[in-house]
Amino acid sequence: MPINIPDGLPAMKVLESENIFVMSEARAQAQDIRPLRIAILNLMPTKIETEIQLMRLLSNTPLQIDVTLVIPATHESKNTSRDYLSKFYRRFSEIEGENFDGMIITGAPLENMDFEQVDYWDEMCRIMDWARVHATTTMYICWASLAGLYYLYGIDKHKLPGKKSGIFQYRNMIPSDPLMRGVDDIFRMPQSRYATVLSEDIDRCPHLNVAAKGLDGDIGLVISDSGEIFITGHMEYDVSTLAYEYQRDIDRGIDPKVPVDYFPDDAPRFDPVMSWRSHSMLVFTNWLNYYVYQATPYDL
Repeated sequence: MPINIPDGLPAMKVLESENIFVMSEARAQAQDIRPLRIAILNLMPTKIETEIQLMRLLSNTPLQIDVTLVIPATHESKNTSRDYLSKFYRRFSEIEGENFDGMIITGAPLENMDFEQVDYWDEMCRIMDWARVHATTTMYICWASLAGLYYLYGIDKHKLPGKKSGIFQYRNMIPSDPLMRGVDDIFRMPQSRYATVLSEDIDRCPHLNVAAKGLDGDIGLVISDSGEIFITGHMEYDVSTLAYEYQRDIDRGIDPKVPVDYFPDDAPRFDPVMSWRSHSMLVFTNWLNYYVYQATPYDL
C-alpha cells in the first residue's frame, strides 16, 4: 500500500524514482480506506532531506500511511522558506485538537545547549505531553530522544568529549520485543551527536528498557513501558548524509574527525557504502505494525 504525502511535496518525485509507491492527497481522499495518521514534527534544518529519509522508511509496509508534517508554532526556521513551510507544514497549534496513530519527532542540532535554552523548549514540553494523549505511540530521534528522556523521565544528558559521528555497531538487547523482532544480534546505526545518556541512568528507571547498546557501551535505543521509542542515532540517514555534515563542518573551520567506519579505509576521497538500511527499514516497519497498527483504535 502507498504512503500518502501532500500534493507537490518534493519527496514524491524522489520516492517515485526509487519505485516506492506514493499517492497524492487528492487520490488518497477518493479511496474508501482508513489510513494510519502519522505526524512528523520536523525540527531538522534540512527539512526536505529529512522528509524524504523518513518517508522512505515509512513506505515499506502494506499499510496505507497518511503523513502530516508539523513545525513548532513558536520557532521560525532559518533554513526553509516561509512559502514552503506554509504550503506543506502545519503549526503545532493547528493540530492540537487532533489525534494521530503515531508521531515522529526528529533530531535538531541542539545537543550543546541546555534544554531550557532552546527557544521553543516550553512548546516542546507541551508537545511531548500532548503526544502521550493524542498519539498512540511516539518515536523520538537523536536530540529529540535526549529531550524526551530528560523531560518525561528525568534522565540527564551528558556531553561527549567530541562529536560522535560515524557508523557504530549495536547489540540487540531485547530481540523478543516486537520492535526488535528480526533484527540481527549485531546491527549498525549512524550517529551524529555531541551528547549521550548513561546506561546506569536508564537502568535505574523502572519504566525504561535498553533495546540496543553499542559495543562501546553507548545507548542506541530505549523503549518505555508506555510504548515510546527513543533512538539516539539517525537510522533514517541516507548514504551521503554524514559526508555532507563532515564537509559542512570543514567549511565552518571546525576541523572535524573523519566519521568512524563510514568511508572505505577511513578515507573521505572514497564514496561511503550503505550498511544500515535493512535494519533501519525493519525497525520502522516493526514500529508501524506492532506499536501503531496493532495498538491504535480504529476510531481516533
